Amino acid sequence: MGRMPKPTEPTVPIPTSVPTRAELVEHLVRTRIAGQVATPRENNLAHYRALANGDRHYWLGLDLGDRWSDEQDVLAVMAERCGVIDDAEHRQGQDTIDPELTAAALDRMAARLRKAALDRQSVLFATGHPGGLLDVHRATAAALRAAGCEIVAIPSGLVADEASVWQFADVAVLERGATLWHTHSPEPMAAILDGLAAAGRPQPDLVVADHGWAGCAAQRGLDAVGYADCNDPALFLGEAEGTVQVVVPLDDHVRDPRYYDPLVAYLLDGAGLAGD
Repeated sequence: MGRMPKPTEPTVPIPTSVPTRAELVEHLVRTRIAGQVATPRENNLAHYRALANGDRHYWLGLDLGDRWSDEQDVLAVMAERCGVIDDAEHRQGQDTIDPELTAAALDRMAARLRKAALDRQSVLFATGHPGGLLDVHRATAAALRAAGCEIVAIPSGLVADEASVWQFADVAVLERGATLWHTHSPEPMAAILDGLAAAGRPQPDLVVADHGWAGCAAQRGLDAVGYADCNDPALFLGEAEGTVQVVVPLDDHVRDPRYYDPLVAYLLDGAGLAGD
């Protein structure tokens, strides 16, 4: 998660129609979803180093083995797939997400959503970033449901990480103390998938998620697509290895969640799910 922009920053106008790719890129930069994002370079590099040193918290449910033990290799993948600055000597200050890579990944995700709709697949949605991405997932789930997909209902009574796993607006989240939690843990997704199996229910055809929810699903061999910030390298490494199908690079918690609306409109339009 990136640092929140200062509250004094002016509100950015939000387009109300489906943006062209050029308009989307401009919007991503204006809102700092991509471009010069709020996540500092020091934070990015610290996370890359922790992942390379084997800290499982940063593996997001994936089994990376000893394949990414050099943080410079991690940086190279992040420069290629996310658009961070490809300079090992750049240690402090600003870092970036390439908005063109964000748009390209949205196009790839749209193609996978289109397949899900055409095949009437079962789809599970989950987020470890409810403050930023809950409505992104909710809107996508609603569009797929309208297209005839089954949106997987999770089993009741699930517990993970000393918290409850619930579903709000078709999106699985972690809840503790009447609060939705920001989590990187893969355990909530593991609880869902194990719960489905225990109930004799099939695993989802597709998982749309982020953080450890996406990583866990992908590691179990499910089709998984999702979103990741520039300080969460594991999913990008999973995409590079072919474990995760699509990862969209973006700042996953910008100042106003409504800033993601044009991104969702572009995604659903590309998937043929925009409706009238």
